[in-house]
Amino acid sequence: MFAINRNILDNGLEVLHIEVPSTAMVAVNIIYKVGARNESPSLTGFAHLFEHLMFGGSVNVPDFDRALHIAGGESNAWTSNDITNFYEVLPACNIETAFCLESDRMRCLAFTPQSLEVQRNVVIEEFKERVLNQPYGELGHIIRRMAFKTHPYRWPVIGLVPEHIARAEMEQVKEFFYSNYAPNNAILSVVGNVKADEVFALARKWFGDIPRREVSSAPIPAEPQQTDFRFESVSKDVPQNVIYRGYKMCAALDSDYIACDLVSDILANGKSSRFYRNLVAESGLFASADAAIWGSYDPGLFTVSCVLMPGVDWKEANDAIDAQLAALVNDGVEEDELEKCVNKWESREKMACLGIKDLAQKLAYYAFLGNADSLNTEIDRYRAVSPRDIMRVARNIFTPSNCSALHYGPDA
Repeated sequence: MFAINRNILDNGLEVLHIEVPSTAMVAVNIIYKVGARNESPSLTGFAHLFEHLMFGGSVNVPDFDRALHIAGGESNAWTSNDITNFYEVLPACNIETAFCLESDRMRCLAFTPQSLEVQRNVVIEEFKERVLNQPYGELGHIIRRMAFKTHPYRWPVIGLVPEHIARAEMEQVKEFFYSNYAPNNAILSVVGNVKADEVFALARKWFGDIPRREVSSAPIPAEPQQTDFRFESVSKDVPQNVIYRGYKMCAALDSDYIACDLVSDILANGKSSRFYRNLVAESGLFASADAAIWGSYDPGLFTVSCVLMPGVDWKEANDAIDAQLAALVNDGVEEDELEKCVNKWESREKMACLGIKDLAQKLAYYAFLGNADSLNTEIDRYRAVSPRDIMRVARNIFTPSNCSALHYGPDA
């Protein structure tokens, strides 16, 4: 059990703390409640652009990385469809440096034409590298477009097209910043060898006088329930054929979310999983077979992706996948198989939480979902999932009318 300390500043910034005396380091993590879901359909990729722009310097600190490196620290960031996450790890004796840097870019990010142009080019090149010039790079774009018709999950974090970033104007960039990167739209978590009183005092010192802002409250359109099987075939000059499916699944706050996570582990977590044993090792039909869930705030997707061996017929491959899903739907899972998956999950998560960076991110993310204390109860919730829950959830997910299926490859 982690002793979680919490405080909310007058400007709305939520501050969380866990003390870890066994380390000389500290992790400072800040989540902004803005991701691709908060973008305009005509200006996608902005949250990802800001992941880069936030390192372009602020008014008082023109070189973010240099200031942090002098303090012996390191930093990075990532963006999802729901949030943008920034973190620093540095010696606990230099913790104030991280507070200074994070508060200054929240307060007064430097919007210079040079910074925008540099980061714009970085993001566009990343789009080309990861999507346009990467085999299978467009799979995510296609399956999102097929599965989502109204919700902004229909485009990926990197954006729909690079032109959206290429034509972004400075005033649009500023508006996006001031509508989202505010203390009342952020969660600050600190984990490491530092006392709670010191953390809260530093938060008040460096963030307390940053004014609240009017955060963008544009409604997120709900995705209608899918009632039809959706299929596309895309012929591409790539090494092998791929079957990629997206099944609608619940949101991260839903009571069935953990069961969905365990379904994906039963199917595809490791060499003892059903997909590896039956589809890869024994059948010889597939070079790889995977299943994964979206940990998304709104209802997302349960994905199945299988790379076919050369010469394997599409129908034979689909039938083999369907047989594995049907076995879970009709026959369920034995207690020992489910227990093995829960034990593997627990081991993985406990190892992750030994690192202060991962623990700080998890703490902030649970606060984003609405309850930081869930960090201490997650294993109990995983252990509470029964074989009956697994069968029920699998039956809800793996139905043809809930599926968007893609054949992609040279023989499609």
